Amino acid sequence: MEGCTAPKFSTSTLHSAVVELVALKGAKIQYITVQNWAPNVYNLVTKRGLAHEEAEIKWIDCNIGSRLTIKYPGVVLKGRKARGEVISIALANDGQHQDTGAKMVHAADETTSSIVAKSISVGQGRSTYRGLVHIPRHLTGCKNNTECDALLINTNSRTDTYPAITVRGQKHAVQHEASVSKVSDEMIFYMQSRGLTEAQAMSLAVNGFVNDLVSQFPMEYSVELKRLIDLEMEGSVG
Repeated sequence: MEGCTAPKFSTSTLHSAVVELVALKGAKIQYITVQNWAPNVYNLVTKRGLAHEEAEIKWIDCNIGSRLTIKYPGVVLKGRKARGEVISIALANDGQHQDTGAKMVHAADETTSSIVAKSISVGQGRSTYRGLVHIPRHLTGCKNNTECDALLINTNSRTDTYPAITVRGQKHAVQHEASVSKVSDEMIFYMQSRGLTEAQAMSLAVNGFVNDLVSQFPMEYSVELKRLIDLEMEGSVG
């Protein structure tokens, strides 16, 4: 598990990393990343996992800050009944682009994958989801669930979704769901009428949007992520 807060520099900075996980037969690996980068950092990361028979790899990935983040955690499901899961949360503020997603490659029978991605775009921030799911013709009994939800805070914020799901053969179960929503003025007004500031109301709306995912995190990570969201929203309104 990993968490980091980067120092601020006056010039553009590059962070490039490679993370590789190998889960042998029956093993379970959970890898959590909560990153808060300065707005001049270019964050380019490769994350890949290999799951053998009845093994499980779970990526939990939270991205805040940076000028540009490009990151698509992936799992190759090599062994029968292997399982891969990606939970992704990204927040893009003014001048930031969060280009995140996931890759799931099924390479054995009865393998299961799950992708749940949520993004928040603030001001003129841009979020992009790119997903790859591949199930070849010769396999049987594979399952995939992909969910992509985006929240727009302002009228100038932007979100894009590029799912690529390739399923060949029969006897597979695959489903995909995507939604885009906006924080309504009525919601903010209601919360402000109850004594909250605009920043507090925005923060409450964003935390509610990601709460079902954050509730799965260990306590220290959920507290840290909520604090970072509060700081981002405090600086983006008013």
